[in-house]
Amino acid sequence: MQVVAHAQEAAPEALQKVEVTGSRIPTLNTESISPMVSLGSKDIKLDGVRNVESLLNNLPQVFAAQSGNVVNGASGTATVDLRGLGENRTLVLVDGRRLPAGSPGSTAADLNQIPAALIKRVDVMSGGAGAVYGADAVSGVVNFIMIDNFEGVQVELNGSGYNHQQNNPHGVGDVVAGRSVGNPTQFQRPGNKSFDGRSKDASLLIGGNFAEGKGNATVFFSYKKDDALLQSERDFTSCALTASAAGYGCGGSGTNATGRFVNTKTNAIYTATANGDPRAYTANDAYNYGPINHLQRPSERYGVSASARFDVNDKIRVYSNFAFHDNTTDAQIAPGGIFGNIYTLRYDNPMLSPAMKNAFSLFAPGDETDVVVQRRNVEGGGRVALFNNTSYRMMFGAKGTVGKWNYDVYAQTSKVRYAGSSENYFSKERGAKALDVVNVNGVATCRSVVDGSDPNCVPYNPWTLGAVTPEQLAYIQTPGQTYGHTAQQIQSGTLAADLGDYGIKVPGAKSGVGVSFGVERRVESLELNPDAPSANFDLDGAGGPVVPVKGRYVVKDIFGEVQIPLLEDRSFAKLLSTNLSFRHTDLSTGVTANTYGAGLMWQPSSMLSVRASHQKAVRAPNINELYSPAGNNLFNADADPCAGATPTATFAECARTGVTAAQYGNIQDSPAGQYNYLAGGNSNLKPETAKSNTFGLVIAPMRNLTVTLDYFDIKIKDTISNVNPLTTLDKCLESGNSLYCSQITRDRLGTLWLLPEASIVGTNVNIGSMRTSGVDVGASYDFRATDYGRFSLMLNGSLLTKFEVEELPGEPAYDCVGKYNGDGNCDQPRPKWRHKLRLNWGSPFKADVALTWRYFKAVDLEDGATSLVASDRRLPATSYFDLAASYPVTKQISVMAGINNLFDKDPPITSKYGVGQGNGNTFPSTYDALGRKLFMNLTARF
Repeated sequence: MQVVAHAQEAAPEALQKVEVTGSRIPTLNTESISPMVSLGSKDIKLDGVRNVESLLNNLPQVFAAQSGNVVNGASGTATVDLRGLGENRTLVLVDGRRLPAGSPGSTAADLNQIPAALIKRVDVMSGGAGAVYGADAVSGVVNFIMIDNFEGVQVELNGSGYNHQQNNPHGVGDVVAGRSVGNPTQFQRPGNKSFDGRSKDASLLIGGNFAEGKGNATVFFSYKKDDALLQSERDFTSCALTASAAGYGCGGSGTNATGRFVNTKTNAIYTATANGDPRAYTANDAYNYGPINHLQRPSERYGVSASARFDVNDKIRVYSNFAFHDNTTDAQIAPGGIFGNIYTLRYDNPMLSPAMKNAFSLFAPGDETDVVVQRRNVEGGGRVALFNNTSYRMMFGAKGTVGKWNYDVYAQTSKVRYAGSSENYFSKERGAKALDVVNVNGVATCRSVVDGSDPNCVPYNPWTLGAVTPEQLAYIQTPGQTYGHTAQQIQSGTLAADLGDYGIKVPGAKSGVGVSFGVERRVESLELNPDAPSANFDLDGAGGPVVPVKGRYVVKDIFGEVQIPLLEDRSFAKLLSTNLSFRHTDLSTGVTANTYGAGLMWQPSSMLSVRASHQKAVRAPNINELYSPAGNNLFNADADPCAGATPTATFAECARTGVTAAQYGNIQDSPAGQYNYLAGGNSNLKPETAKSNTFGLVIAPMRNLTVTLDYFDIKIKDTISNVNPLTTLDKCLESGNSLYCSQITRDRLGTLWLLPEASIVGTNVNIGSMRTSGVDVGASYDFRATDYGRFSLMLNGSLLTKFEVEELPGEPAYDCVGKYNGDGNCDQPRPKWRHKLRLNWGSPFKADVALTWRYFKAVDLEDGATSLVASDRRLPATSYFDLAASYPVTKQISVMAGINNLFDKDPPITSKYGVGQGNGNTFPSTYDALGRKLFMNLTARF
C-alpha cells in the first residue's frame, strides 16, 4: 500500500510533467493537495482479493456499499462509498474519464466493469473534486489507472477459497443445535469447512509496439467465476438471530412452512397439521429464513479491453480505448409464498377439515370469514433475483501541442444493458383465485373455473401439510422480468499551458503559472421496463413494485484551473503555491450550479509540507431520483407502536395515525418487522451542495520515513433523501402535527403492512444535511537490514471524529461515530478508528513476504438498548491478520500465495443487521464473514 508517492532524483532533462489525480494541469510535483491514497498493482495482488469493491473496502476511507455479499437489497452491481456519504456521492474514473451509471436500478458506477488484473494503480482522493471532474465528486474521486502500453504476453491465473472452523464464540452453533430437536429440516448446525466459497479467474494480456515505436496496441481478456455460499454453511448465519438480555435465540418469520392463519373475527392465530387440523400458532413455528440465503452470491464475468495509441508526429497523438464486460449474478433469499394477504373463506370449501372450519368461524352453510394467510412456498425453493449487466465503453481522442499549449480532446460513449428476473414468486392475482374455492360435487374447484374467468386455475391447499402439488405450483408461481439500459455520451476538450513560457510568473518563483481550461458536454439517459407482474406488484413477497422509469438530461460544463507558484527555493519556502479551480454547470432540467476549489501547498523545507484546500461540490439528482413513479416499498422496524393486544402507544396517540377505537388493541403486527412506505421520485429536486475543507502535513524527518496527517471536514446541504417513515410515525404519535400525520395511511384492518393501501409517504425531497470529519494518518518507512534483506512498514489509518445526520431542518443532528444500527439511522458500523498496517520483507533469497493487520474499533448500538445481549449492544473491536508471499520461479514466471484472516476469526454478530449491507447476522461487506481465505496467483510473462 503506497501512502504517499515521491519522485526519485534524476537529471533535469529526464523529468516529464504529468497529470495527477485531482488536477488537469501537467506538473512536476506529484504530491496532491487533497488527501490521497494510492494502491499499486503489487499491493492489489498482496491483498488477495479479485473483486475491486473488496479491494477498496480494505481502505479505512471507504465504507461498505454494494458487493457480492449483499443479497436482500442487491442491485447486481459493485460500488464504492468514500467517507460513508453514499455510493452516489463518489465519482469513479478510469484514466480520468468517468464511468456510466451501473444499472437502471443503481446509478452509481459498477466496479465490475474494471478487471483487477489490468489495474496499474488506484488513486483514492477524498475531500471533493467537483470543480475539476464535475458533479458527483462530493466525497471524492476514485481513479483507476489502467495498463495501456504493454509489450509482450502476460497470463494470470488466480484461485481462492475459504477454510473455516465452526466455533462461534457466542455459542450460536449450540443455539441452532438446540432448535434442531423436533425441527431438523430448518435447523442444522454445519460442520467444519475445508475449502468452500471458491473463486477462480484467468486473464490474458497481449501488447506490442508498431510503426517503429510510434504506436502501441494492447488487448486484454478476462474471465472470473465465484461459487455460491449459503448461510447454512456457517454456524453464526444458519439461523435468523433474536436477542435478549439472556443471550441469542433463533427467530424467524411468521410466513412459515406450516402456515400462519389469522381469523379476523376472533384474532385467533392457527397453523396447520399433517391431518389438516388447526393448532395454536406459537413462536416456535416461525420460519428460519437464514439457511437458504446467499452469504456469497455466485457470479460469472467475461471482459475484453483494448487500447491503442499512435503518434502521428511529435505534436499529435491519437488514442482509443474499448471496454466490454458481461456480469451475471443471482441473489437468493428464503422462499416466497403468501405474505399476509386477506382471503375470504367459505363453509363449502372442501379443502377445509371440520376442525379448520370451526377455527375460522365457519359453522354452517353460507358462513364466510376473512382470513389472513401467511404460508411459505417451501415446495418451490428460494426466491431468486437474477441480474445480468453488459457494458460497452468506447473512447476516441487526440492530444498534443499547438505552440506552447497542450490540448486533449476526446469523445466517449458508454452503454449498460440490463436484464433481470425474479423467480419462484407467487402471483397475488393467481393466489386470490387459487384460494377462492367452491365445492363442485365434492371436488375443490376454483370459482374462476366455474364462472369461466380463468379456466386454468388450480386450487391451492395450504390447509394440510404435504398437500401442495406440482400442479398447484405451476399455476400460482410466476416469474417477473425487467429490462433496461443506461447510456452516457461525453465530448470534452481541454487546453493547458505553462505561462512561464510567456514570461508570466510571480516574482520570487522560478516556475511559471500553470493554467488549464475546457468544456464538456455529457448526456445521461436511463430506461427501465418491467413486465406486468413486476410493475403491478403482483409478485407476493417482493419489496415493492418495479416501476418503469425513463429519463434523459444534458450537462454542459465550462471549467478552468490555475496553479500559481508563489515562492520557490527561499528561506522557509522551498515551495509555496496555490491552486484555484472553477466550473459552471448548466443542466437541461433548468438548474445551474457553480463549483470551485482553492488549495495551498507550502513546503518550508524538504522535511515538511503543509497542504490545505477548500472546495464546493454539487450533486445533481439522478434520473431515478427525478422520475421514478411512486410505489410501495418496505422499511424495517421493531414494532408498530399501535399494534398488538397491548400497544406501547396510547389510544389518543394512535388515533392521530388513523387507528379507530375498535381497532385499538386488535391490530395484527408484522411478524417480519417490515412495513410499507411510498417511495418515488420528484421532478422538482434541486442539486445537493457540499463544502469540504482539508488541512494536512507531510513530514519526512529522515530519508526513508514519511508521515502524513490530513484533517477533513465535508458538509452536505439539501441532501436528496426521504424522511424516514419511522420518523414520520414517531412525530405524528408525539405531536399530532398534520405535516406528519397526513403522510400515514392505515388499511381497513389498522395495519401499516398488510394491505396495499397501508403506507407512509417517503418520496424524495431535498431535506436535511450530513457532515463528516476526521483525520487520516499515513506512514511509510523502509530500511535495509544488512544480510537480511529490505523491510518496509506502511500504515493507512482513519480517525472518524464526526458523522452527523440532520434528517429534518432544525431538528437535532445525530452523530453516528462509533455506532451502528442496521434498522436505524446509523445503518452500517462506523468505527471511530480503522487502520491497515503492512510489513513487507524483501528477503535476500528472492521471496517477498507481507504481513498485514486490519483493525476496526468497537461500535455501539445506536439506541443504547440495555435489554439486549452484550454482543448486540457493542460489536467488539476486531483485528484480522493476513499473510502473503511471492517468489519468482524464473524470470518469466512468478507465484504468490497467501492467507487472509489467518486465525479464522468470526465477524461480530448481531440481531440488528437490517437489510442491504447487513446479511447473515453481521455486516459481511465490512467484516470478514466467510472465514480464513486461502489464495494463490500465477503470473507468466513472455
